[in-house]
Amino acid sequence: MAITQQLARVSGAELDACRASVETLNLLCSFDLRPRSDHLDLDWSPEGLLRSCEVAGVDAATVAALRRSVDGDDEVNPAYRDFPNSIWSHPVTALVPDAVAEVAAQLRRIEPRAVLDVLPADPAEALTRMGRSVEFLSGHPRRYLEEHFTALLAFYRDTAVRGLAVVLWWD
Repeated sequence: MAITQQLARVSGAELDACRASVETLNLLCSFDLRPRSDHLDLDWSPEGLLRSCEVAGVDAATVAALRRSVDGDDEVNPAYRDFPNSIWSHPVTALVPDAVAEVAAQLRRIEPRAVLDVLPADPAEALTRMGRSVEFLSGHPRRYLEEHFTALLAFYRDTAVRGLAVVLWWD
């Protein structure tokens, strides 16, 4: 089974409950705490998203916000590392609502099409330029990354508007 990046938006109270209880955190990571509309599957795209911004020369502050959007700030509940079937090497992390708002504001500066248009038109050249971040793709990385960029930016924008937190994990 492939391990992919997952994000979920939660209320501050739900984040506190996840911090206090590995059972509650497991409900979230099992997709049973929040409706499906509050989850985002980024597949294997995070490194490719970051790498494409680096290749395009996006400013360091925006790249840092993008990294924060896929890495989170702090581990939600270290005890969850010992929970059955959790992924120890990828701890569950979170961004509190204020941090989500900061990240969302910075992410607004990213125009996915402009970033991805910097990649060479030739698929082989684009894949070479992106390096290991998209080695799993067989075609041009542009379509795959644009889809995930668009989803990530919308997810953070909507989460910030709703005043929610984000929990991130690999599943």
